[in-house]
Amino acid sequence: MLKGKILIVDDSEMNRSILADMLEEEYEILEAVDGEQAVTVLEEHSADIALVLLDIVMPKMDGFGVLAVMERNGWIEDLPVIMISSESGSAQVARAYDMGVTDFISRPFDALVVRRRVVNTLLLYAKQKRLMAMVEEQIRETERQSSLMVEILSHIVEFRNGESGQHILHVRTLTDHLLRAVMRRTDRYELTSDDVTRISVGSALHDIGKIVIDAKILNKPGKLTDEEFAVMKTHAMKGAEMLDALVEHRDDPLVRAAYEICRWHHERYDGRGYPDGLKGDDIPISAQVVALADVYDALTSPRVYKAPIPHEEAVEMIMEGKCGAFNPLLLECLAENADSIRQDIVTDSDRTVARESQNIVKDSVRPAPGDAVASERTLRLMDFERMKHSFFSAMTKELQFEYTVAPPKLSLSPWAAEVLGLEEIISNPGQNKRIRTILGEDGWSRFSWEARQTTPESPSASFDYQLTYNGQTRWHQIVLRTIWTATTPQRFAGALGKAIDNHDAHERMISLEKKAARDAMTGLLNQASARERIRRRLEERPEGRYAMGVFDLDLFKSANDSRGHQFGDRVLKTVAERLTHSVRSSDIISRTGGDEFMLFLEYNTDLERTIDRIFNSLCGDYEGYDISVTMGVARSETAGPSYEDMFREADSALYAAKRAGKRRYCFYDCSMRDVLRAETDVDERNGRN
Repeated sequence: MLKGKILIVDDSEMNRSILADMLEEEYEILEAVDGEQAVTVLEEHSADIALVLLDIVMPKMDGFGVLAVMERNGWIEDLPVIMISSESGSAQVARAYDMGVTDFISRPFDALVVRRRVVNTLLLYAKQKRLMAMVEEQIRETERQSSLMVEILSHIVEFRNGESGQHILHVRTLTDHLLRAVMRRTDRYELTSDDVTRISVGSALHDIGKIVIDAKILNKPGKLTDEEFAVMKTHAMKGAEMLDALVEHRDDPLVRAAYEICRWHHERYDGRGYPDGLKGDDIPISAQVVALADVYDALTSPRVYKAPIPHEEAVEMIMEGKCGAFNPLLLECLAENADSIRQDIVTDSDRTVARESQNIVKDSVRPAPGDAVASERTLRLMDFERMKHSFFSAMTKELQFEYTVAPPKLSLSPWAAEVLGLEEIISNPGQNKRIRTILGEDGWSRFSWEARQTTPESPSASFDYQLTYNGQTRWHQIVLRTIWTATTPQRFAGALGKAIDNHDAHERMISLEKKAARDAMTGLLNQASARERIRRRLEERPEGRYAMGVFDLDLFKSANDSRGHQFGDRVLKTVAERLTHSVRSSDIISRTGGDEFMLFLEYNTDLERTIDRIFNSLCGDYEGYDISVTMGVARSETAGPSYEDMFREADSALYAAKRAGKRRYCFYDCSMRDVLRAETDVDERNGRN
């Protein structure tokens, strides 16, 4: 009798030798000294290996790296893994189970424990395979019978339409493939495996309304006339009406899915489809996917009015928008899965049913890894470790978390999950609606960007960020310790981190920053702070249309000389108040020094009218003193835009305005540059600086 093969993966020769001594009487032993060698052995012998004993900490590629490769290649589905390590922390254990590990053995090894767990794991998988085979066969037969009448009815429609009998199967296969691709990318549509099965079956009825269309129109080889096309378009509503007429079954989920598909599979994402002109995600995702599948098969299949188009050309036409407007997410799924989609278009209906039954079995029958085989002692230790971890994180008031890139997953400490109202384990966190609420729409991008600024040599990062939960928005300090893959040090693998509530400290810091950034007398920004804000605005939105104005008070020295400096200070404060009240909150205003001020704004149209309004609001009587200003204005389209160019041009326009007289404003143009250059040359010849 042939012995089952066990692969032992450990960088310690002593550990491999001890385990081999324990197991070699009953099993054939294969060994690997690190993760990379383990992957090589699995590539050659995965079909023959019955079990993997896998160390966590190894050079080149650690145990988690091996598990990731096994998951990508589909080996983890059928090949049990027992993790071996002296690391017993709950985070390590939980991560191992999440990645598909069946059981966990700690060093030093106990021969009885090792043998028992190996036997238990192999017996469990053998029973599980038999159970899955039985359930799969039952589901396959049920699916076959359930689909038979739907396919017969659909083929009647196809027979009248003169189309290939494979069209229904192709659309169903494509629908299933695209929906599962959508599920992998986002939870936006809240799809389940049951939804995918229902929609895939319902797709067979998408053209049932054609049964009432005149065969001469259906099978016309040439282009339809406008009248004929109007008749053809009625098949969408006719099919929906047929299904809605099934009074006893109209609320059945399958009938509702088929109704949506029949009625709306000719709608377009841009709102230019029929019969209702729905737009975007107002179109049910079921109808969106079937529409794309229908168009693809129509292109690649022969029709009475055209020859089939090759797969690559069909995909290219759809991606370029030559066949209608589709959801960008679905186009991404089509492009990413184009090769596998071509392979999945088969003529055997049993293959489609078999795939669906396998998916159902995997989702509903297979136990979660470790559920049935983790020993009572292991579970007790894990609970104890979790309790300690939760206690310490709660005492420190830290929101502790772990993030892994592939597969994308966020693991929260129990206390953090409770405070934030989240699950402890979250897949695809960047797509999670609740996390977007907590972090804000751009928060996850900021988190990812900050983490990726670190390096293997400098893996730590810290930044302040606002989190919103429990009805409050508070500042937190985010502290990260990033993790990099052992095989590719430049590849970001994830991060450990914590968010510390530092609302009060942050408020004090903001208060000090505000004081340092503002002019003490007027409360406006000082020149340095305004300059940095303007530069940031120009970098973030370089396409905007901007204007900068600089102005000073006419004959301000006379106010100080005749009525004292305290009065002069009040005049400056009054000008600052008038300027504040005449601009928007998004505009940037500052006192640049003495009696000089600056304003920066974004505009769409009629800039002259806006400047005129602001200018007139600044001038006028104050306690018997006539406040008068002169202003120069530069536009971004003449400046570049950059802060330095705009300020220089606005200052040139101010100089030109002063040469023309007081109490006026002037917009910069190129002639001012030449005049100023000429006057500068005269000044230099006269020895003036």
